[in-house]
Amino acid sequence: MAQDTTAPEATTGAQTEAQAEAPAETALAADPAPTVPEGGASAVVATVNGTDITLGNMIALGQSLPAQYQQLPDEVLFRGILDQLVQQAALAQSVEGELSLRDRLVMENDRRGYMSGVALAGVVGDAVSEEALQAAYDARFANAEPRTEYNAAHILVATEEEATDLKSQIEGGADFAELAKEHSTDGAAANGGSLGWFSEGMMVAPFQEAVMAMEAGSVSDPVQTQFGWHLIELKETREAAAPTLDEVREELASEIEQSAVEAHIADLTAGATITRPGDEFDPAILRDTGLLDQ
Repeated sequence: MAQDTTAPEATTGAQTEAQAEAPAETALAADPAPTVPEGGASAVVATVNGTDITLGNMIALGQSLPAQYQQLPDEVLFRGILDQLVQQAALAQSVEGELSLRDRLVMENDRRGYMSGVALAGVVGDAVSEEALQAAYDARFANAEPRTEYNAAHILVATEEEATDLKSQIEGGADFAELAKEHSTDGAAANGGSLGWFSEGMMVAPFQEAVMAMEAGSVSDPVQTQFGWHLIELKETREAAAPTLDEVREELASEIEQSAVEAHIADLTAGATITRPGDEFDPAILRDTGLLDQ
């Protein structure tokens, strides 16, 4: 918007007072709403050999485009979408009556998949509410016992003999972190073997069991896992507080959605008449793609 460079005229005291009482403009006027053509979404924007393409077709395609295309100027986006739909219509008409069995089956599957998504969209939207989230949070955390977290480091080597030798060096005064940097074979070696904080269930069972039996400040005897032999240094432990609802909101929402989807599908299939003769087919037939060329 260009700046007004016209020199202001002298004002009287009365004019100044009146201007002070007038409300100041705080925002630019919004762009006017576009004119909706007669018919709305059904308005025809083009015909290709008698087949109509509507404004609704354009809007639906526009909504499905990647974000970078959404940023294009309206006139560029409009023309691009219209051109694409016209070209697609001409191409589709050019093969009408020539579609193979494979083509028709792919189209059936695509339609079935899209309609399934439509059916589940409402189910998911209705399932996740603040009440449902709070109930799921309470069920998991309201009576949960405090959880112990462990801060540990380790040295991972290939053999028990190597681990035993390193343990002897540590008992003799060698620095655990320096030995980890020099000898450990995993990615934590560069940080002196530090694994940071973790809780029960985050490590493989033999490692976790050894850590839970240790006292803070101690170094374990060699512990074998599928990765090799470990020496573990338990630095400290702490009692972890339960996370807040906001911290686990997305996780709980995902679980609620999944449960709602599974329940809805179970209800629909339980009420449907379903036969499955395909259960008797040889599963290897699925790889016979030549059947689609018949």
